[in-house]
Amino acid sequence: MTFEYFPDTDTLYIALRPGPSVDAAEVAPDVVFDFDAEGHVIGMTIERASERADLSSFSVTKIPALAA
Repeated sequence: MTFEYFPDTDTLYIALRPGPSVDAAEVAPDVVFDFDAEGHVIGMTIERASERADLSSFSVTKIPALAA
């Protein structure tokens, strides 16, 4: 999973999994989900991100261990 912020457009993109997007849908004002060919959400775009989230800090908790 990756987070990418574009300050020039105040846009946050969150990639949940790799792969091409074949469809997209606005699920809320300024929030767009990207879907793969099987219909899985693979990413999301948040416009005007600084108005919707505190971008000054980022933390991750309770990440499950990956099987070896």
